[in-house]
Amino acid sequence: MSYRLRNWDYGWPAQYFITICTLNRICWFGEIIDGEMKLSENGKIVQAEWLRTFELRKDMNLSKGEYVVMPNHFHAIISIGHNEHNTSWKPIHDPGRIAMHGNPAGYKNQFGPQSKNLASIIRGFKSAVTINIRSTHPTFAWQPRFHDHIIRNEYAYRVISSYIISDPSRYKGY
Repeated sequence: MSYRLRNWDYGWPAQYFITICTLNRICWFGEIIDGEMKLSENGKIVQAEWLRTFELRKDMNLSKGEYVVMPNHFHAIISIGHNEHNTSWKPIHDPGRIAMHGNPAGYKNQFGPQSKNLASIIRGFKSAVTINIRSTHPTFAWQPRFHDHIIRNEYAYRVISSYIISDPSRYKGY
């Protein structure tokens, strides 16, 4: 069973809110002290690899929104812009919206190995973090999947950005 939106190509230009958790929610990345995240060396690896994602994938026209490394998870907004890999995308309603519903060009979601889309970005990020952290902590692992949400308008973008920024001050551990 997939939790991805049917009839949506995750390589299309859009903004996405993602959350990635560590396996069993183990706190590998640091701790919250007085409402602020204090990154451990592992947390610094997560942050560096996230920033590196945008350098490595210039062909995808990515933009970085708010992000936060938390003790046992990671939140971020990432935008995939128009690029040579998503030329089949065609807005079907209001081209001014950040993301669209519908089924442009008769698209049907594909399963299996993918490239130049959100899943491939997250796969590369998780892999790089895992390789680096396992050099000193061989038991480190992420949960197998990640959560995503297509950001559909400017209001949603502002709400999600605020949520990400304030997450350390709300964190209760889980």
